[in-house]
Amino acid sequence: MKIVLATSNRGKIREFNHFFDDEIIAYSDLITPFEIIEDGETFAQNALLKARAISDKLSSEYIVLADDSGISVPLLGGAPGIYSARFAGVDASDGDNMRFLIEKLKEQGVTQTPAFYTAAIALVCNEGEFVTHGWMHGDVIDEARGEGGFGYDPMFIPLGFDKTLGELDEAVKKEFSHRSKALRLMQPILEMMQK
Repeated sequence: MKIVLATSNRGKIREFNHFFDDEIIAYSDLITPFEIIEDGETFAQNALLKARAISDKLSSEYIVLADDSGISVPLLGGAPGIYSARFAGVDASDGDNMRFLIEKLKEQGVTQTPAFYTAAIALVCNEGEFVTHGWMHGDVIDEARGEGGFGYDPMFIPLGFDKTLGELDEAVKKEFSHRSKALRLMQPILEMMQK
């Protein structure tokens, strides 16, 4: 069975391909991209919505993986949370969202505060639906540092480090990221589906 990722986000595709031996195909390489309404109330619900939507349009030879992830800042009541990708507006870029979060931190008068990333990975195939989660804790800062990663990475310092994810090497990040933790939990399920 071929594995398809329910995203066109090249950063996520690159991260998934670093993790698995099998090549992960972007759904947009197989079918015309279309809008998927993410109206779930949790990361898991949104990941399943994406995986189901793509699975419904593909043949049964595919296993569809979908990721929904984001950053939560307790000081801001958990925001941006499930709205991480559109925190600064519907068509906001990663840079727009990051600048908006930095602005919110400055409004609170803080330069650094605890935050955490959440990743939910959903798998949909003929055999069923599965979801795994991973978390990464640390602090957000009121500036962007580094060119690596994507999303809020240049403003997030993971616990035990003094550099942002934007400054850390991709191989280092892969060891403990929220997405890596969720993918490790998904790996035995995926292997079982491919037998």
